[in-house]
Amino acid sequence: LRYINLDAPEQRDVLRSLPTELWHRDVGNAVVDEAQKLPEVFEKIKYAYDAGDISFQVLLGSSQIMLLKKIRETLAGRVSIYELWPLMMSELLYEADEKTPSPPLIDALCEAGSVDEVLGSVPSVLLGRDAASRKDAEQYLLRWGGMPALLGLSDNERWKWLRDYSYTYLERDLSDLARLDDLSPFRDFQKLSALRSAKLLNYSELARDCGVSVDTARRYLQYLNISYQVILLRPYYRNITSTVIKSPRIYWIDTGLLRQLTGIRDTVTGEIYETMVVGEVIKWIRTAQKDVECYFYRTRSGLEIDLILKTPAGIIAMEIKARKTIVTSDLRAMKEVAKRLGKEWVGGVVVYRGDEVKRLAEPSIWAVPSWRLFT
Repeated sequence: LRYINLDAPEQRDVLRSLPTELWHRDVGNAVVDEAQKLPEVFEKIKYAYDAGDISFQVLLGSSQIMLLKKIRETLAGRVSIYELWPLMMSELLYEADEKTPSPPLIDALCEAGSVDEVLGSVPSVLLGRDAASRKDAEQYLLRWGGMPALLGLSDNERWKWLRDYSYTYLERDLSDLARLDDLSPFRDFQKLSALRSAKLLNYSELARDCGVSVDTARRYLQYLNISYQVILLRPYYRNITSTVIKSPRIYWIDTGLLRQLTGIRDTVTGEIYETMVVGEVIKWIRTAQKDVECYFYRTRSGLEIDLILKTPAGIIAMEIKARKTIVTSDLRAMKEVAKRLGKEWVGGVVVYRGDEVKRLAEPSIWAVPSWRLFT
């Protein structure tokens, strides 16, 4: 199978000048890497595919190329999309030569008709090597994130790689999405966005702090989203109340890059922990292609739930606490939302840094360590 890397300018020139009707002869079925760098090829691929001259094409890219308007219109109805995210905690836990591991606990919750049934059937405590290896995977993810290239490096080399990546992203990947004469405002925007991870997004405030217009801030954030740098979580308000906050919440996808941009090297802040948990949930749902939608919930009166999973069975609420103990007040929002949802309520999970899976309260509210949930 032929491999073509469009990162090379010479290769882009060759394919740009290739007549559309000769694509099947000179390229054929192939893997085309960094495909977003030459949008013209999509029309040629479409022509060859529709004519029956090629049976498939593997298109790789460092951006969500199907969100780019021209490409989306060209390939609509002709593609299957697979997303490759930074490594998940479950992937960090297992060596490449081991047998295929069981799906993490989050997988069962996504399919659950009852949180009680899933969590009531797992051991409340894990001990020994099994527990230690899972905790090690979590600690690595919290500090370094999931970029595969970091695994074989020393700590100093990892920090250098993360720093270089942030510059490479600006100079290479961003240039595929936009033509910016001056990268300095975007670099500032990138850092200021990272400092807001796990917080409500206020475009006006972010634009003011960065010294750009609100429209420019929205455009910059779209670039970060398309290129897999950030996730925007939308508020959930259906069937609960109309008094919710309707601004999105922003999360940086990779905790290692988040640390590099914010300069927070060692401390596990509440925002970093929440960013990791939300990222792991979304990465698993998107990778396993689960029929689950993710939201957060917050009212103007201050009632808040960090993560709402809308599953085929109903609603699972998640509170995220970067500590090893849980207090009664952590459950207040869940109990209130459970009352409002009625039969739609599947259960609640407090994700924390403790050691025990345990039932906390009615209606179906449990505590689950994050190192258990994602491994």
